[in-house]
Amino acid sequence: MSAKDTLRCNKTALQDLFSTDHGFILDKVQEKKLITSREYKNLKSINKEDVGGHVREMVDKIMDKGETTCRDFLELLETDQGIKETYPDLKNIPLTNSCCCKRVQQSSDDQSPDCKTPKMDEQYKLDSDPVGLCVIINNENFTDCSDKPKRRHGTNEDAESLAKVFTLLRFRVLMLKDLTQDQMDRALKCFASLSNPPEQLQQFSVKEWSDTGFTDLQQPPKHGDAFICCVLSHGAKGQVCGIDWKRLDIKQITRTFKATNTSALTDKPKVFLIQACQGSNVQRGVLPKDVEADDALTSILEEDDDALTSIPEMADVLLAISTVEDYKARRNRRNGSWFIQSVCRQLENSCPSGEDVVTILHRVNKEVGEIEGDANEPGARKQMPEVRSTLRRKLVLSPR
Repeated sequence: MSAKDTLRCNKTALQDLFSTDHGFILDKVQEKKLITSREYKNLKSINKEDVGGHVREMVDKIMDKGETTCRDFLELLETDQGIKETYPDLKNIPLTNSCCCKRVQQSSDDQSPDCKTPKMDEQYKLDSDPVGLCVIINNENFTDCSDKPKRRHGTNEDAESLAKVFTLLRFRVLMLKDLTQDQMDRALKCFASLSNPPEQLQQFSVKEWSDTGFTDLQQPPKHGDAFICCVLSHGAKGQVCGIDWKRLDIKQITRTFKATNTSALTDKPKVFLIQACQGSNVQRGVLPKDVEADDALTSILEEDDDALTSIPEMADVLLAISTVEDYKARRNRRNGSWFIQSVCRQLENSCPSGEDVVTILHRVNKEVGEIEGDANEPGARKQMPEVRSTLRRKLVLSPR
């Protein structure tokens, strides 16, 4: 069993145990550098009525960081003498080779949700090598405009992080730099069809990621079993900007890759990661409050379409945008954007344990949503990414 599964299975027991002295275990986790100083301060100050809430948030934070951090946490629990003395009942919790999830044969109705793994026919098949193309449109230098910044500082760090993580996940990574709105539209149409690729793509100076960075394109690109498109730019509501400040609809980007009878990407997953503001509003933070949801009756209209075998045009699309409509997206001038850096970090941490991309992006939502933009004014500047999906199966990306 993975370290993450072990924590998940023993989460309730650990919560009860550590609630006897939640401050001690939190200090130990911070001392071991399993959480950052900012996360430590946030966990110390979260508004919970019971200490169990503090412990639950801490364990969730560690699990969100992926398999390596979970393994380090379990090692801390097993080796630290102070923890053993403070929590003597820890020895009664099976943290080594835990078998708390039943492995015996059982029906799917009886199986624990934490033990379920997707059947092969419930996953997209990713057998090609490389898995597919990852295309990055990196708009850094914009035409001069009196009321807008000319350069998007930090975008190259985002592009490099994306290149590294998707190379790790067995994609061939290509980058197109500083495109106008018309060039973005035409370039994406070229990748959607990939007919006569050398002649079509020459005009966009496509670069390819290698061990030494982005270099000239060596071989004509071809599609595999999945496609990734990352757009790093300025934007407005439902749109991204070319370097000429003209706007391209995000809907137009995704529709360019819709399923057709001739498309090489029909019945294959297409993932779009959009790092761009979606408005000028600054999102504010509020303190959480536990509220019981009112019971509601929901009526569902169902139609019997068992004989349907064709694929909807807009199927198999996953769109993740750095922020919800009408709001700004945050970007650090030196380290890159909140959203893209979180995406890369979560993919690298969670893909090795077999988690699907939608689940990972929900974790990105959680991580980005917890960031405080101004340490001197908590809640002043926040950001909430958005995930939209028409995927029909689980998308599981595996590293080399």
